[in-house]
Parts: sequence; C-alpha cells; structure tokens
Amino acid sequence: MHKSISLDDITIRTTLRPGDIGYIIYLHGALYKQEYNYGIEFETYVAQGLCEFYKQYNPEKDRVWICEHESKVVGFVLLMNRGEAAQLRYFILLPEYRGIGLGNKLMNLYMNFMKESGYTSSYLWT
Repeated sequence: MHKSISLDDITIRTTLRPGDIGYIIYLHGALYKQEYNYGIEFETYVAQGLCEFYKQYNPEKDRVWICEHESKVVGFVLLMNRGEAAQLRYFILLPEYRGIGLGNKLMNLYMNFMKESGYTSSYLWT
C-alpha cells in the first residue's frame, strides 16, 4: 500500500466506458492468477458474467462502481439485479489500494444503492 494515497485521491464513477469491461476481466485474470493461482477458466467465467450484466443492464436496478486514481482503474464492484435480491460481483482492488478504506467505501455505496433500489436482500457470488 502506498501511504501517500488517500480516499480523496480516488474518484469513483458509476458509468461504464469503452475499455472498462475488458480491463476488469484482465484485472481478475491477472490478480487471481498471482494471488490464488487461478487459470484462464476463471478469466473466461468473469467475461461471461460481465457480458450477462451488460446485456441485461438497467440503470435503476444495476450499478457499477469504478475506482480511478490518476486515470487508472484501481478497483471495481458491481450490483447485479436478481429479482428481489441484489448480487454483489467482481469486487476487486489492486493490492496497493487495499487497506486505505476504499473497500469499505465501495461496500457503503453498494449497500446504499441496494436499499434505495428496493432490494430485500443481497448475496455474494462471483
């Protein structure tokens, strides 16, 4: 972790831009290989899930949170509509951005949107 990085240095946006989906797939493939020795199968699983999310995307019920620092994507999480339940997927932070409160901030944003959108429950299944 870089001690000089604070939450104030990080912007969080809720819209996808060209390149975001591919980069999030890449991040999962690279980090999960490095940290857990996952193979290409996991990366393709993430790709399929993000494709499903994009195809059914409804801005009133689905949401992404993309964290950027100095124009670089450093974290991500999404809420996917599953009827009455919200599904938390693809929560990832670059290692150097862990431990500064960013994960907590993302979870608070997730929970607030979940409640505002009328979900009665949430579950994690990446």
